[in-house]
Amino acid sequence: MDTSNEIHAANAFNRQAALFDEMYSGDTIIQYKRDRVRKHVQHFLKPGSHILELNAGTGEDAVFFAGHGHTIHATDISEAMQEQLQKKVNARGLNEKITNEVCSFTSLENLKTTALYDHVFSNFAGLNCTDRLDKVLHSLSPLLKENGMVTLVVLPKFCLWEFLLLFRGKIKTALRRFAGKKGARSHIEGEYFRCWYYNPSFIKKQLAKDFEVVLLEGLCTLVPPSYIEGFAEKRRGLYSFLCRMENRLRFAMPWRSIGDYYIISLRKK
Repeated sequence: MDTSNEIHAANAFNRQAALFDEMYSGDTIIQYKRDRVRKHVQHFLKPGSHILELNAGTGEDAVFFAGHGHTIHATDISEAMQEQLQKKVNARGLNEKITNEVCSFTSLENLKTTALYDHVFSNFAGLNCTDRLDKVLHSLSPLLKENGMVTLVVLPKFCLWEFLLLFRGKIKTALRRFAGKKGARSHIEGEYFRCWYYNPSFIKKQLAKDFEVVLLEGLCTLVPPSYIEGFAEKRRGLYSFLCRMENRLRFAMPWRSIGDYYIISLRKK
């Protein structure tokens, strides 16, 4: 398998790691997204759950779940992201709750730990950085206990907000999810890599043999994507209204699959 895209993605996030939390921690919509995802995951977590996190980044979610009594093995392909995560673990005294490992989600068969997990979790579209999501998905069942859960946050092939950018003349952004098998070109800190987009139907099909879908909801369907900077601060009333409407419609068609992301949870049969 060609791993060049993974190497480029790792280099990009290595460059951003030191500034990542500073850049995004104060963003209202990013915090909204984190809160939504965490509530979704917590709905399925039993006390003292053992979680495998893919593309864990700087460990914001790992620290959160550890603070709620869970144990996390946090993995990421970016060594610099893992260094930032370890700093948080050390500073908060969470070494007994959080372990970490540099490992690509396309190489989960090489995980050093042999434990079985209650939950596998991947946030904020890290899985969109591979054109072999099928390989990743097929590697999950052996990592989970009986009735274990998987929660993935993924970018679909169509985003309503993004498509509407056509009317603002941002054609490249508006149409990037239509790139197909070649993927869309992305860049962070001057490093270029590709992203691919996957609808819920793809994940359902790949996991149909071993998993059943238990929950699917849209994220940033009516609330705008976080890259539309300053929206929540400049339009507080409208932002609050869109949050309320999204909360009502997030499980309904078509809203659950045309947002910037969707959150899908599946249970091992």
